[in-house]
Amino acid sequence: MNRIFNPVAIHNPQGRKPDSNIGRILLDMGKISAADAERILLMQKEKGMRFGEAAQALGLVTEADIEQVLAHQFDYPYLRPGQGGFSPELVAAYRPFDAQVEMLRGVRSQLMLRWFGSGRKTLAIASINPDDGASMFAANLAVVFSQLGEKTLLVDANLRSPQQHRIFNLPSGQGLSDILADRAELDAISRIAPFIDLSVLSAGTLPPNPQELLSRSSFARFNQHIEHGYDVVLYEVPAFSTGADALAVATHAGGVLLVARKNRTRIAHINAAAEQLGRYGADVIGSILLED
Repeated sequence: MNRIFNPVAIHNPQGRKPDSNIGRILLDMGKISAADAERILLMQKEKGMRFGEAAQALGLVTEADIEQVLAHQFDYPYLRPGQGGFSPELVAAYRPFDAQVEMLRGVRSQLMLRWFGSGRKTLAIASINPDDGASMFAANLAVVFSQLGEKTLLVDANLRSPQQHRIFNLPSGQGLSDILADRAELDAISRIAPFIDLSVLSAGTLPPNPQELLSRSSFARFNQHIEHGYDVVLYEVPAFSTGADALAVATHAGGVLLVARKNRTRIAHINAAAEQLGRYGADVIGSILLED
């Protein structure tokens, strides 16, 4: 079975109707006591306030606590800072109401309309240079897709300098390279339990021949197999400046989203990458410009 990593989080198991009573949720979270609830109810009645507003006015809970309760009510999982041991840069997991995450949701909407909405399942996330931010962008994008209820798999196909195991605090072990070399099965995929629709496949053992491994027929078979099990499959691939690995993955994924870094990535290099991808039969869906 797939490994499951389950840090403490407010999330709703599939098939279970969320408890809509904000007081009950705060009690279950340990944020208030029964005596606190009585004080809140009294103020709520006297002042005509909502329960959450009264709780905040009494100083018993914070705005962040109320946001987390609302997320629970609407089955929108996220983590409090420090939970899970994930990278703090995984903003979609820790700070889902930030403007940065709103941008990610905008990208998600565009991709649903222009790519996944037409029945496609796989997309490669590629950058020009290793420090352009593709790893963290891909990780956050995977989280927001899972928050939409799309069964999402993030595959670390960067077999040169993988990062997803670090971002999601996954133990070192078998991954994509081992599957392609027939040394592991699909149970190497890890479910990220706070996000019930998110799974991650780390890169696995670093091979001496990453480009050749990604070009094998075993990758085509792997890609076809996972397309049947997920709604969205995101491949994070090595930067174009490090080799032709991205082309091997893009050929099977069919589409590529290019990630660029403001004031670092040259437009000429983006255009050259897009032209090269086109020659290999991959569609460039668009490009994302990340701020420094």
